[in-house]
Amino acid sequence: MSKKEKHQDNTILDIALALKLSPATISRALNNGAYVKAETRKRVTDMAEKLGYRRNIMASSLRNNKTNTIGLMVPRISMFFHAAAITTIQNELYKHGYNLIICQSNDSLAIEKQLASTMFSSRVDALIVACTLQTEDFSHFDVFVNNNIPLIFYDRVPTHPYNATIIKGDDFRGGYLATKHLLELGCKKVAHISGPISSNLYIDRLAGYKKACAQYNIEIDEELIFHQELTHDNARKAMEIMFEGDNKPDAIFTANDTSAIAAIEYAREHNIAVPEDLKIVGYSNDSRTEIVRPSVTTIEQFPNLVGTKVVEELLKKLREKADNIDTAVETDITTTPVQLVRRMST
Repeated sequence: MSKKEKHQDNTILDIALALKLSPATISRALNNGAYVKAETRKRVTDMAEKLGYRRNIMASSLRNNKTNTIGLMVPRISMFFHAAAITTIQNELYKHGYNLIICQSNDSLAIEKQLASTMFSSRVDALIVACTLQTEDFSHFDVFVNNNIPLIFYDRVPTHPYNATIIKGDDFRGGYLATKHLLELGCKKVAHISGPISSNLYIDRLAGYKKACAQYNIEIDEELIFHQELTHDNARKAMEIMFEGDNKPDAIFTANDTSAIAAIEYAREHNIAVPEDLKIVGYSNDSRTEIVRPSVTTIEQFPNLVGTKVVEELLKKLREKADNIDTAVETDITTTPVQLVRRMST
């Protein structure tokens, strides 16, 4: 390709020359500035499109110290809860003029650390994070706190005090409601398939499970508590351990819906009647829980409400920063509600 054939990016000066307007007017029109007539603004935007003008966002952000971009890190975008929360977060931020960069850690601490560095280098105005299951040291996020960049953790959050805003579900109550429901139905031996206890989610859900057992004077059998990554295959393995031995439960509370669905599949294949012989409660109210048979009793987490709360707190922190108020806090926690949804598995 010859030098003449190479595409040259058009600038504000080219638009000004084409429309016989001042560069200052063009700049105000493109940046939604005041004192620009609607007719002039339209002429400018039409010409910018015609000439293929591309705004230099990096240069603009360096001048204004603002990119209007928010970073969001999640374990996996495919997870039901996060997919629903992300949709709400993106839609709400867009209403306020912010774009969202979404990335996933794949539940890898090493990737999470790299993404945190990348987000900071990308000059995001704020960062929203749902951590990996392995995250116990949060020092890779310190650069945001130290530079007064709003930082919000949601769902999977620090288990110890950290200078950030935290939005978390009431997982203790969720674990309590699920177990209490099974005990109220007359179950005497409730197994619990839990996630790794490095995560706040499973620490709190397990605590709720134990609280309900204590309230109903049910002795906790540690052999019926499983700490594992909550995959379909791992749930099947836990079911094999329970039902191929002599210590069979009459109910199971699983800390996610994927495990509950796997438990139902296993029961069906081994002629264990649900809910007559085995009652099952999941967690999250994944859309699949209504489709399987029997449908799954579960705990609703209200991901759309969580997303809304995240954006409310984020906008508040961005306003404080604009007013030169230090956004760092000593662990500002908001707890969102949960609710038992009873279906045919109990």
